[in-house]
Amino acid sequence: MTQPHADSAQRRARWPRPALMLVTDSARLHGRDLVEVVSAAVDGGVNVVQLRDKELPREEIRLLASALRQALAGRALLLVNSYPDVVTATDADGVHLPERGMTVATARAIVGEDRLAGRSVHSAEAARSAAREGVDYVVAGTVFATASKPDGEAAGVDFIRNVVAAIDVPVLAIGGITAANAADVMAAGAAGIAVIGAIMDANDPRSAAAALREAMAAGTGAGHRC
Repeated sequence: MTQPHADSAQRRARWPRPALMLVTDSARLHGRDLVEVVSAAVDGGVNVVQLRDKELPREEIRLLASALRQALAGRALLLVNSYPDVVTATDADGVHLPERGMTVATARAIVGEDRLAGRSVHSAEAARSAAREGVDYVVAGTVFATASKPDGEAAGVDFIRNVVAAIDVPVLAIGGITAANAADVMAAGAAGIAVIGAIMDANDPRSAAAALREAMAAGTGAGHRC
């Protein structure tokens, strides 16, 4: 079993509780500016931004990360999906890895031990494996049916409860989460939620984020683990 690095406590201390993560999707902008949408969402309560776009060239991802870093100005953590070299080039806060992406050790060899590293997981066993690698958090799903993964099976709230019970790192729920069901996943023990459409598809990203934040607060109770 991989032992946690001495810097893990410092990294964990930076992780917001609860976390409202916005995962970006440029295909949902419909002519709007990504930085403006993200900044408005942060004004509404988003405290973690994951820059994710599998269609853009890496250089464009770097430029976006740099622009977001400047716009966020420390108001929210900035994570970059899959590209640890972009993290270091833009002084982002960490890297987010796909379930079958590079190892955490490989990513940390690039970004350094002081930056965050997380992973997407789709089972309790994958979550345990990620925890053994030394991730600082996991994003677990798909919880509810979602247009982002139309072929993905909805695992339900019990899935989040099982993942939370399996590991000792923060678990963020993802997949079809809205202001109408965010309280349910928080009540199941999630340390936060990650959303795409609930904010990216909203006419008013700030208000959408605020509604999610309010719903999360309603669901946070004795079962909440961070």
